[in-house]
Amino acid sequence: TTHYLFIVVVAVNSTLLTINAGDYIFYTDWAWTSFVVFSISQSTMLVVGAIYYMLFTGVPGTATYYATIMTIYTWVAKGAWFSLGYPYDFIVVPVWIPSAMLLDLSYWATRRNKHAAILIGGTLVGMSLPVFNMINLLLIKDPLEMAFKYPRPTLPPYMTPIEPQVGKFYNSPVALGAGAGAVLSVPIAALGAKLNT
Repeated sequence: TTHYLFIVVVAVNSTLLTINAGDYIFYTDWAWTSFVVFSISQSTMLVVGAIYYMLFTGVPGTATYYATIMTIYTWVAKGAWFSLGYPYDFIVVPVWIPSAMLLDLSYWATRRNKHAAILIGGTLVGMSLPVFNMINLLLIKDPLEMAFKYPRPTLPPYMTPIEPQVGKFYNSPVALGAGAGAVLSVPIAALGAKLNT
């Protein structure tokens, strides 16, 4: 029982860690311009949290578990904004679960080898998370119309869209986000594992 309770605590703490690593929700009015920052922060924190806590629990599936919790949190936030009169696509729920499943799979397939999980799993998360989320953002009906018609009331003035220049971000973020996420996830996760030993 203590073992499973610990996994619950892990999920909650890891979720808070990942949420505080950056803007964890894709608001339509700022989604494309924050894509690279999101990719770096979220892929890094997903790997760090998963590796750190999987080494404690030894249970493949921990990463997928708290990725699911984060997804639920974001859907709640999406529902809250929707209830305030904002359109359904105002918030795009990020895709964490497939990348977390790849990390869990690498941990399981390498017989719970922490070094293989860091290298293989970290690289898989860093490369897959930006791609999954780029596809996710492409499904938005009309991000420019959404951005200018429904700006966030809490958005700082310097981040408020002025003219439709969002299109220039469509091509480059995938490569930059995937590369930076893959490169940064591995050494930071390794540092987290070293601190754990």
